[in-house]
Amino acid sequence: MKSINQKAFAFLFLFSIFLLSSAQPSNEAIVGTIKGKVIDKNLKQPIPYATIVIADGANKIISGGISTENGDFLITDIPKGNYTFKVQFIGYTTHSQPIEISRKSKDIDVGTVALEESAEALDDVTVVAERTTIEQKIDRKVINVGKDLTTTGGTAAEIMNNIPSINVDQDGNIALRGNENVRILIDGKPTNMSASQLLKQIPSTSIKKIELITNPSAKYNPEGMSGIINIVLHKNSNIGFNGNINTGVNFDKNARFNSSIDLNYRTGKVNVYGNYGANAAKNLNAGFVLREDQNYLTNFSFLDNNKSHLFKVGFDYYINDQNTISIYTNQNLFDGLVDGTTDIIFLNNDQNDLTQNLISDSENLGSTYNIDYKHDFKKEGHNIELEIDYNVFEGDNDDQFNFSGGDGSFTNYNDLIDNERQNTTINLDYVNPISEKAKLELGYETRLRRTDNIYQSTLFPDSEYTYDRDIHSLYATYGKNNEKWSYQAGVRLESYQVDAIFNGEKIFEDEILTAYPSAYVTYTPAEKSTYQLSYSRRVDRPGLNQVNPIREWSTPRIISIGNPSLDPQFTNSIEANYTRKIEGGSITGGVFYRLINDEINLTLIENPNVEEGQILTFDNFDNNSAYGIELSSNYRPTKWWNFNASFDLYGQTVKGVVENVSREVDAVIYNFRINNNFKATKDLTFQIFGFYRGKQKGIQFDMKPFYFINTGARYNFLEGKGTASINFNDIFNTQRFRFDGDSPFPQNGRFQGETQTVYLGFSYRFGSGKNRKVSRKRRDANEKSGGGLL
Repeated sequence: MKSINQKAFAFLFLFSIFLLSSAQPSNEAIVGTIKGKVIDKNLKQPIPYATIVIADGANKIISGGISTENGDFLITDIPKGNYTFKVQFIGYTTHSQPIEISRKSKDIDVGTVALEESAEALDDVTVVAERTTIEQKIDRKVINVGKDLTTTGGTAAEIMNNIPSINVDQDGNIALRGNENVRILIDGKPTNMSASQLLKQIPSTSIKKIELITNPSAKYNPEGMSGIINIVLHKNSNIGFNGNINTGVNFDKNARFNSSIDLNYRTGKVNVYGNYGANAAKNLNAGFVLREDQNYLTNFSFLDNNKSHLFKVGFDYYINDQNTISIYTNQNLFDGLVDGTTDIIFLNNDQNDLTQNLISDSENLGSTYNIDYKHDFKKEGHNIELEIDYNVFEGDNDDQFNFSGGDGSFTNYNDLIDNERQNTTINLDYVNPISEKAKLELGYETRLRRTDNIYQSTLFPDSEYTYDRDIHSLYATYGKNNEKWSYQAGVRLESYQVDAIFNGEKIFEDEILTAYPSAYVTYTPAEKSTYQLSYSRRVDRPGLNQVNPIREWSTPRIISIGNPSLDPQFTNSIEANYTRKIEGGSITGGVFYRLINDEINLTLIENPNVEEGQILTFDNFDNNSAYGIELSSNYRPTKWWNFNASFDLYGQTVKGVVENVSREVDAVIYNFRINNNFKATKDLTFQIFGFYRGKQKGIQFDMKPFYFINTGARYNFLEGKGTASINFNDIFNTQRFRFDGDSPFPQNGRFQGETQTVYLGFSYRFGSGKNRKVSRKRRDANEKSGGGLL
């Protein structure tokens, strides 16, 4: 019978257009709906994710669902009969009432269901995510990070490969759906650091959930071709004083330590919270590149010794039922030391062998200051919100290069780079539910960026680079819900102005006015099935590292610099998803297609100033296209076994010019992930995680396939308040990045970090644990309506 159901689902997924028409219930059948709203009786605030249950006389569940962010719920396709309607939420007394679905009473509105906090003592009750769960929402996929993921590594970069649709390469560069043009947000806010640097500085234990917004609506910043990755940090709002402590060590040749503490105090109208995370890590990355035509080998060995501290402190003040003010700050301190050696070995003539030693000392401070005020009008859901966010980054790099061997033409030198960046973002959002089924959203946003880079060297000329960017945006979205159908349409209008000055001379300026439309359609023929279709236009404006003409790094044969004359690339994206709830879990499938104009890509060109030298830079390639297929599932085959599994395949026709030669490749890459959890006893669980990445073809290099397997165990003690974990990662030592290519020279290579590691972790939770959570604001967790649907 299972096999038949699986075939039926596959047929449904592949031919969903035909099934849309056949999925309608028979006109002769009597089916009904139940709608309403769930709120906290005392606080008069919506309760999201409350469980709605429709049960028959034998207490068998007939249907159900959960409440939305606004506390609303709608249960459809309930057969004729007498039932018990229940609303449940942890920490509250269950609401129960009888209902009847009949020909005369098919559509029932139960109104507002006010849940009262349970009279039972909840001081010792704590709700903690034991395993990672994946939710498919209207406009995003939400990965609630459980302890099975946080125990795999010390930083955000080390858990990203476990997330569906995400890939991380050997340099820490992150890609969403096979593309590195992705926007990284922290708590819904942009930062002033590159994605690779940012992910290495966030302790994994500070992460609550990760949101993948692959086709954002007009309400969102349109930057990032493949979408948005939003990392939401822990923030507690439980009643009373409570917290959580995590600590762990991950070691191979070197050790990596991570720890965090999450505290809050909630009483009356005030909630004060704080989070501190620390990471101290040594990590060896090594590899080689073989130049086949010249028969010489370049060996790389880099030992990173990094320390980072992440603070988040804030408070919420609930002035009254209509007004809330919130303030918080994030402080990210980083101190890094890199000891690197690059050896160029001539296999036929060792007289010219050359060694470069690098000592790179860097430190930076990233600070975010945020204030938000929200006013709720008398009408439910009618509000206006003003948010001001200021982000400043100050950092410097001191790099010492020493050479030995070779022909004596290389001179020791010192580089000093000073970076200062400021981002100011002002948001004004207005939401008006103009009817029970329709909602209008309007907003204004301004983003001001100021960047100053100063470069000093004992060998090369000093230089200074200033990059200023102003963006002003207006957006409007309109959404409507017609029972099984929902739709939303919107447009964002942006004025973009940029000025780049290098050594006192303006080298680039641009001013563009562009419209970014978006549209969503959702169809829910039954409670267990949901179809989604969406479209958006997005832009990738060149990032600072892509346009900065100051040399970023160098080896004796390769240097990396930006290209100030890069043009922005625009993308039109269409996406379709289908979600099916099955007994024991759910399955989600999706497809997408993109048209990309003037795509920005890395390119290697010949360096005329260095013999056999190359320059790694960026360029606008020809117009390209991309497509992808994704499947993911949560499933519990038995009471003691559950798993998350995902498969994704991405294809892209890439065209470009390398060394004045036109090249075109059809690149296809696929990934498979599966995370198994086995429950041996109430307190002891085991985990096996497997990952496989297929071969990836590019304009200049082909990445070879690789796989790795992680295992682990977790034990709960002290009545569930304490948790001890042990993980053995990359047990076969197979997580290696291997590549080969023939442009601009025939070469092949391999890189690998310390991936075969053992992790020991401990966490302890304390405090009252009474969870009477009030949403600080949608923007804090980036839980805006997004699609504008009801």
